[in-house]
Amino acid sequence: MKRFAAFTLILMVVFGALWLDSNYRLVTESFAITSWNLPFEADGLRIVHLTDLHGEWSDSLLRQVREAKPDLIAITGDIVDGTKDNFDTERGYILMAVGELARIAPVYYVPGNHEWASSDPRGLFRAVGEAGGTVLRNDYVVFRGIVIAGCDDPNGPSDQPSIEETVGRIREREGGRFILMLYHRNDRLTAWSDLGVDCVLCGHAHGGAVRLPFTDGLYGPGHNWFPEHTSGVYSERDTDMVVSRGIGGAKYRLFNNPEIISLTLSIE
Repeated sequence: MKRFAAFTLILMVVFGALWLDSNYRLVTESFAITSWNLPFEADGLRIVHLTDLHGEWSDSLLRQVREAKPDLIAITGDIVDGTKDNFDTERGYILMAVGELARIAPVYYVPGNHEWASSDPRGLFRAVGEAGGTVLRNDYVVFRGIVIAGCDDPNGPSDQPSIEETVGRIREREGGRFILMLYHRNDRLTAWSDLGVDCVLCGHAHGGAVRLPFTDGLYGPGHNWFPEHTSGVYSERDTDMVVSRGIGGAKYRLFNNPEIISLTLSIE
């Protein structure tokens, strides 16, 4: 009986350590994407991808972003929870967080679904700009020869342009340039592939909460079991979609560390 109790205690300690490690230890995951469509001036471009911060911040996060030495920082939505009664606090967080990140590299941001739950979403977007970031709501910029674009979340205005309209407008103006698309949700890989978008950065799924062997996450943000495209790189034809597990927002994680993504683009 004593041996059984000791064995049970050891199991509990090990499981508890794994739980704490996978729920609280922020990690940096590195990926590389190659493309024949990348211009020479973007060869070796290093991107830090942050998503689903939900108001989380730490010295470790800032240190790991610095250590990645990014040429640009992409934030793909849900930077805050977007609560109706916490606007001033969340605006202050954005000013602080984006301000710190903008001192490291240019920051490009696209909204997620949670910002649109705020009492003043556009006030939050203005705060991103005031802090030195660039808001891409169905818009784009050209950076080192590539298009950095952002399509707003479906929770945004009902009359906003579709992703097809936004990409079509980019193609009319920029031809066949490499497109790096920022988008919060992780459920449009086939659509991006059909549109010929080269690389997409997104989040939203929080890694599927619990990651077990042979699964792509156990539970999705749509309250669905065994969601797809929750962590890592997924490819369809010439399109690569890089999905981050995010940083905050997921109360329960297992084998699913919150993460910063460091992505390098190279000519194929």
